[in-house]
Amino acid sequence: MNLLAAAGWGSHERSTLQIDWSVNAGETNVRAAAVQLNSKDDKGRNLEVADRLTRAAAADGATLVLLPEKFNVLGTHEDYVAGAETLDGPTVTWARDTARELGIDLVAGSIVERREDRDKLSNTSIHAGPDGELKAVYRKIHMFDVEVGGQTYRESESQEGGHEIVASTSAEGVGLGLTVCYDLRFPELFRTLAVEGARVLLVPAAFTKVTGEAHWEILLRARAIENQAFVVAADQVGPHPPDKVSFGGSMIVDPWGEVLARAPDEECFVAADLDLERQEEIREKLPSLANRVPDAYRRPAEALH
Repeated sequence: MNLLAAAGWGSHERSTLQIDWSVNAGETNVRAAAVQLNSKDDKGRNLEVADRLTRAAAADGATLVLLPEKFNVLGTHEDYVAGAETLDGPTVTWARDTARELGIDLVAGSIVERREDRDKLSNTSIHAGPDGELKAVYRKIHMFDVEVGGQTYRESESQEGGHEIVASTSAEGVGLGLTVCYDLRFPELFRTLAVEGARVLLVPAAFTKVTGEAHWEILLRARAIENQAFVVAADQVGPHPPDKVSFGGSMIVDPWGEVLARAPDEECFVAADLDLERQEEIREKLPSLANRVPDAYRRPAEALH
């Protein structure tokens, strides 16, 4: 299926996609957690903290745990080249083993992935299910090539963007939409995921201090409101090599745009119960997703400046 066409983007045909927003019988709540880290270039230390906080979140009752972007290595382009792994490497193996041991859905934020016959690396998020199997692999589509706060970021120097929109499903049968960081600024991606049935939108990130202070909460709440979905966002916090600072403020937002949990400026996790019945009520009483009119939507071939 052409996901963009199904969502009404770049297509003049009305979508006939049937959206299944149901969950397994008896499931009305899912406890989700966002783990906030201050990852740097020390992979061993980063994985140790990620493991400790993932276990703490599971002990708190979370069955869906999200880690931040580049949680195992956050640093320079040289650090990424040196620390890149394949999907059968130690970091993904840890994620699969931990998900199986704890019986949780673990979305391992993202890692820098090395793929065979590729010159550049990928910024890759993986979903490991309670059985330890890989349920989904998403490669970040939008590369962070910007200038903000007097600093230049060129993610594409060592990495390349993906091309596939990826949704998954939790053990409770809840649709999950996978994104990474800068993707947050592209609402068409989130709308496509929602139309495809995602009820929880996942945002692992390493948002900059400058953009985080200005836009982080606004964008997260907007994506939640416009898609009538829960948004779980796990951010990096504090300084990391070479001279960058991440914002923090990991949070969980409900489909009405209310912030259910927000992290302080430290390594920690935050958790909240996602009330699926409330989500269904919001979508039923204010049916903005159902009231979409794909025939009316047109987009220019190029961005207008």
